Amino acid sequence: MIHIKRLQEDGADVIALIGEIDASSSIELDLSIAKSVGEGFKKILVDCSALEYISSAGLGVFMSYIEEFKDRNIKMVLFGMSDKVANTFSILGLNELLQIGKDKVQAKQLINEV
Repeated sequence: MIHIKRLQEDGADVIALIGEIDASSSIELDLSIAKSVGEGFKKILVDCSALEYISSAGLGVFMSYIEEFKDRNIKMVLFGMSDKVANTFSILGLNELLQIGKDKVQAKQLINEV
């Protein structure tokens, strides 16, 4: 079960993930990111500090946006991952493809780099 909150902060859309992302809840994650893009945000911060688990379907959602974001000059930075969640990303090499900050401060620095 996932609960997703969106709020705007310093010109960025912050998507906070609370709970677990599995095959069924990954659809909600996809819709949240799509909504953010649809509203014209060029900076998306994904708060993973309350994310307890992410399945391959959830990881697939992030992967599906990599090319589109590159083409549209949209920056997305994930931050606040627990070791368990961060490990899932690194096993699949997603830490090489996605920008990941340790906390919100670092994530904001990364997203504001030109």
